Amino acid sequence: MKAIEIELNRHRPLDSASRRLFHGRGHCFPGFEDLVIDWFAPVVLVVLYQPRSEPFLTDLVDLLTALSPTVATVLVQQRYLPGAPSRVLYGSLPEQVWARECELSFKLRLGSAQNIGFFPDMAVGRSYVRELAHGKKILNLFAYTCSFSVAAIAGAADQVVNLDMNRGALELGRQNHLANGLDLRKASFLALELFRSFSRLKKSAPFDLIICDPPAAQGRNFQAHRDRPKLLRKLPSLLAPGGEMLACRSTPDLGAGYLEDLFNDLCPTAQLIKRLLPGPDFPECDSDKGLMLLHYRFPRS
Repeated sequence: MKAIEIELNRHRPLDSASRRLFHGRGHCFPGFEDLVIDWFAPVVLVVLYQPRSEPFLTDLVDLLTALSPTVATVLVQQRYLPGAPSRVLYGSLPEQVWARECELSFKLRLGSAQNIGFFPDMAVGRSYVRELAHGKKILNLFAYTCSFSVAAIAGAADQVVNLDMNRGALELGRQNHLANGLDLRKASFLALELFRSFSRLKKSAPFDLIICDPPAAQGRNFQAHRDRPKLLRKLPSLLAPGGEMLACRSTPDLGAGYLEDLFNDLCPTAQLIKRLLPGPDFPECDSDKGLMLLHYRFPRS
């Protein structure tokens, strides 16, 4: 418990900005690999990947509530159980909770879904896209709740096309745009299966930037190991000359160097501009197994 206390105290004081408070999944804290703690003011979300005793949870709540008087609720999500049910350990769950990041807001689904609608470890990617976006036409694949699109339009992108099979996630994405006062005329939301949609995407092409952050699996339609190579062969045809791609590796089982090797094999003329890692709030014992984003630029001819 001492390792948790040290990490929590490192994040004092808690303000309105959302952040990771404890990242056990990076295997830097032996005995706590099953534990993740996030702050979404005024709620602390504890995610458990293995069962923990009630005395452990009681001690954890004491640590969390001592952090700041702004902590109004401690919610635990039990990812080890079917459906990943949640229960309140302290306080009461507000009717609506938002993630706050760089003056942007993202609507959360705490207590009602396994995936809450927001990934804190992708903050570095959203910030980077916001910097890159000015004047660009962007394709956001596997868009989920469209946080990349929100960041891009906040960064003065001309247009963002969001594509995802999950219609409900895209609707939440639309709400995120509205919540931030963004012009919906600059965003479109396509609830489509990717490989069956290339002819439609080509009608909207060319794009200046493609963001590709696929899950490990999306039903039978996309499996990362099986379909990444096929996807990378097809995507350059949607890019403008000199276009760019931000490719994300969020599944550790893909292995070290997997994405770079794939680009070297299938897109040898693409230039690697930058590698991005999540930052100090997401320590990884083996950085090759954590989240990584690769920014590539394709040739002009």
